[in-house]
Amino acid sequence: MSLLRTKPVQPDAADRGLKRVLGAWDLTLLGVGAVIGAGIFVLTGITAATQAGPAVVISFVVAGFACACAALSYAELSSTVGGCGSAYGYGYASLGELPAWVIGWMLLCEYMVAIPAVATGWSGYVVNGLQAIGMSLPDFLIHGPIDKLAPGLINLPAFGIVLIIGVLLASGAKISAQFNAIMVAVKVAAILLFIGVALFHIHPGNWKPFVPPIEIGAGGASGFSWEMRLLDAIKLLLGFGAGGETHFGATGIMAGAATIFFAYLGFDAVSTAAEETRHPQRDLPIGILGSLAICTLLYIVVSLLLTGIVDYRELNVASPVSHALLLIGQDWAAGIISIGAIAGLTTVILVMYFGLTRVLFAIAHDGLLPKFFAYVNPRTGTPIGSIAAAGVIMLAFSGFVPLGRLAELANIGTLGAFVVVCAGVIIMRRTHPDLPRPFRAPASPLIPLLGILSCGYLMLNLAAFTWTAFGAWMLIGLVVYFAYSRSHSVLAGNDR
Repeated sequence: MSLLRTKPVQPDAADRGLKRVLGAWDLTLLGVGAVIGAGIFVLTGITAATQAGPAVVISFVVAGFACACAALSYAELSSTVGGCGSAYGYGYASLGELPAWVIGWMLLCEYMVAIPAVATGWSGYVVNGLQAIGMSLPDFLIHGPIDKLAPGLINLPAFGIVLIIGVLLASGAKISAQFNAIMVAVKVAAILLFIGVALFHIHPGNWKPFVPPIEIGAGGASGFSWEMRLLDAIKLLLGFGAGGETHFGATGIMAGAATIFFAYLGFDAVSTAAEETRHPQRDLPIGILGSLAICTLLYIVVSLLLTGIVDYRELNVASPVSHALLLIGQDWAAGIISIGAIAGLTTVILVMYFGLTRVLFAIAHDGLLPKFFAYVNPRTGTPIGSIAAAGVIMLAFSGFVPLGRLAELANIGTLGAFVVVCAGVIIMRRTHPDLPRPFRAPASPLIPLLGILSCGYLMLNLAAFTWTAFGAWMLIGLVVYFAYSRSHSVLAGNDR
C-alpha cells in the first residue's frame, strides 16, 4: 500500500444517515453565528486601542482580503467535493489519507480548545449580567478546582451552556439551525442598535490622527477581575499574551490585521454541514461567501463608528462596545448590547460544537477513529456518538480546567486548515481538471496561493510555545494514525 491513499473525489453520503435539511440561508446564518461574537464585541476596541487606532478599519480590510482568499478556496472545493465537507474531507479528496488525518487532527485541536475558551467568556458575561440585576453566584460555582486565581468547585455557567448546546445539537440539525437563527437575530439587532445610536454621537476629531504614530507599552483601562480574566483569555486565544505591546503606525495596522484574522475563527465550520445540506454544490459557496461578506461589512462599520464616538485609547477593555456607550451616556443601549454579546457567544459555541462533531463523524466514518463516533441516531439523524464523546471533553474543560496558554492552539489549527484547503484547490485543478466545478475560485492559482502565503505567514508569527504544544499534539496524532487508524480505515479494507 502507498503512504498517501486517496479516496474517490465525490463519495456517496446517502448511506451515512444524516438528514439533508439545511439550505443556503441556514448555512449563511451558521457562518454569521460562528464569526460574530468576541470579534465584534471585543476585538474591535482592543485592536484599535493597542495596535491600529482608528486605522483598525484598514486592518479589517486587510484581514478580510486574507480570509476571502481562503473562503473562495473553500467555496470551490465545497462545490466540487460537496459530500465530504470540512477541510478534512477536502484534504482527503485532493491530498490523500495521511494529509487528511493531519488536518482533521488539527481541526479537532482547534475546536476542542476554542469551545471551552468561548464558554468561559460566556460565563463571565452572564455572571456580570446577574450582578447587574442584583443576583450573584457564589465564587465556588464560577471557578474550577484548579483555577490558580480563585479555586472553586466548578464553573457552573460554562458547564451549563456546553451541556445545553450538546442537548440541542442532539435534537437535530434543523432545530439547532433554528435556534442559531434566533440568536443571530438577537445579536445582529444589538449591533444595528449600536450603529443607530452611534451615528448621532460621532466626533470626527476622534479619527485624527487616523494612523497614530508608533508607541510602545501604552496601558489600557481596567475593569472587574472577571473582565480582565476574560480579556486575557481572549488575547491568549488570539495568540497574544495578556498586556501585550502597543504598536500603531503601519506596523500596527498589519499587526491588527493578524489579530483580527482570528475573529473569523469558525467560519470554516459552515463547510462541515455539507452532508446535511440539501444542495451542497450550490448552497455551500453561498453560505461561506455570504456569511463572510456580511461579517466583514459589520466589522468595518462597527469599528469605524466605535472609534468615532470615543477616543480609541478608551477601548482597551473586555467589553469596548458597551463601554463606549456608557462613556457617551447611553446606559440603556449598553445593557442591551451586553445581551447581544451573550447571544453572540452562544452561537459561536453552537456552531463550533456542531463543526467539531461533524469532523469527528467524518473521520470515524472513514474508519480512522472507532465507529462509535460515527453512530447516528435514526430518529433525529444526528451523530449522537460524536456529540456525546465531544460533550464529555468539553464539559470537563469548561467546568473544571483553566485552559491558559493552551487556547493559543486554536489559532494554528485554523490557519493550518486554511492552508490545506487553498493547496487543495491548486492540486485538484491539476489532478482533476475535468471535474465539474459549479463555483470556481477566480484568478486561480493566484488567489489560493495568496491564501497559502498569508495564512502561512501568520502561522510563522505564532509564539514558540504554540509551536511546541502543537508539535506534541501532532506527534500524538501520528502515533494514533499508525497504531490504529491506518489499519482500520475504509481504504485499508479496500486494499486487502
